[in-house]
Amino acid sequence: MRVQAARKLLEEKGLDAAFIASPANIRYLSGFAGTDSYLYLSSKRQVILTDSRYTLQAEEEGKDCEVRTIKGERVYGVLLKELLEEDKVKRLGFEDGVMTWQFVKKLQEAAGDKWGEERWVPLGEELSLLRAVKDEGEIEKLARAEQIGDEAFSYILTQIKPGITELEIAAKLEYYMKSHGAQEKGFDTIAASGLHSAMPHAVPSEKVLEKGDFLTLDFGCKYQGYCSDMTRTVVIGKAGEKQKEIYKIVLEAQEAALAGLRAGMTGAEGDALARKVIEEAGCGDYFGHGLGHSVGLEIHEKPALSPKDQTILRPGIIETVEPGIYIPGLGGVRIEDMTVITENGIKNLTSSPKELIEL
Repeated sequence: MRVQAARKLLEEKGLDAAFIASPANIRYLSGFAGTDSYLYLSSKRQVILTDSRYTLQAEEEGKDCEVRTIKGERVYGVLLKELLEEDKVKRLGFEDGVMTWQFVKKLQEAAGDKWGEERWVPLGEELSLLRAVKDEGEIEKLARAEQIGDEAFSYILTQIKPGITELEIAAKLEYYMKSHGAQEKGFDTIAASGLHSAMPHAVPSEKVLEKGDFLTLDFGCKYQGYCSDMTRTVVIGKAGEKQKEIYKIVLEAQEAALAGLRAGMTGAEGDALARKVIEEAGCGDYFGHGLGHSVGLEIHEKPALSPKDQTILRPGIIETVEPGIYIPGLGGVRIEDMTVITENGIKNLTSSPKELIEL
């Protein structure tokens, strides 16, 4: 079904074949999970182009694919030229958002003069958007990845204490996930305490946790290639009244979005569900990012829950729901769950508690 959908897209665009560079798209269409490789797709065949490091892996994982390996002067451009000539390709789609201009020029030169720029058609994100709606098998993997994250959060609550550093917290989270079934972290872990929590994408540092700090933890892992993503914010020691107030607003905003999200609305309408709550509380200036994003083989996929995204949400699309308030000089709160869009609402894949935790 996946390859059929990709071939239908090529047919609609009047293309004879596509040269695919995105590792996520290659894995989605062929099953091959290696890196530094490419996929050639035409109406006749799928061919993985790789080097000797991945030949055996490509042959094992790419069950329905031919495998061609670069060797000596037989570089990727030469392999592509061979395929274009064998299939008598006239128009080729390529992932312009993934491949560098320099690499494309090298491919064009290797393919010969008749393969000038006019025969190369940019695909933009159209191949990636084929991955937007997840099937049952994908959702099961995403759910397992998120479950590992939930278990990691329960564990890290036993480790958080004044005097430990942000870097130590991040390392403990990542070790726990990898030792409990995760292949690797899904993205760079965020452990942001005190004033650092006012930075939505703060990098863990040697700062030690202190009593009275907010601690925002944004983390996830990969399970069989699929990512998880969750955020929780806790307080070291007792929370102050302002901290409780901010936390309450963010939690109410998230609950409003979780209750209102459903198939048929746009990403912008989904974003507005939470943004309205935060704005009405007088904190709109402190919520500077979109409400959420899709997740799959990559941690940030489309469509998104953002004021600018007019994509219609469909059943099977994954969306994070992560409102936040970030106040310089005070700190910030973000609460994030990963959900599956359904006809009548959402299925929440995240089960960690969301009441304000004071440690």
